[in-house]
Amino acid sequence: MFEMSPYRRNQGSLWNPFSDMEAMEKRFFDNDFFSSRGLAEFKTDITDEGDHYELKADLPGFKKEDIHLDLDGDTLSIRAERHSEHEDKDKRGKFVRCERSYGSYNRSFDISGIKADAIKAGYDGGVLTLQLPKQDTRVETTRHLEIE
Repeated sequence: MFEMSPYRRNQGSLWNPFSDMEAMEKRFFDNDFFSSRGLAEFKTDITDEGDHYELKADLPGFKKEDIHLDLDGDTLSIRAERHSEHEDKDKRGKFVRCERSYGSYNRSFDISGIKADAIKAGYDGGVLTLQLPKQDTRVETTRHLEIE
């Protein structure tokens, strides 16, 4: 995250002991990791609908084919990727301002207690909706024991 910078001599000016700290802070906080693109994530709501959970994720501006749902054991990962238009050769040089976010967005959820093979997904109006059916965990509370 930190980078080496060339040594600068003070050439006849007054020395400011904070200038190097200010320069380091500028490099640190201007890094993509701390910019609005670096920590961007999409927001979700999860509701308990009785026999299933419903997860709604706001993914406006994404195409359905740019959203990927992956299951790995008890982990569901939602990944969406959007490419910047200002990277397009034909549009380079035409942008006066480019503020829309782009990049890869990823969230993971623990789905233990969910029937993974019965999950249903839909995408409409920029909202991804997942229906996550609960596993049947009924345990018989009464039973008859035989005496041997």
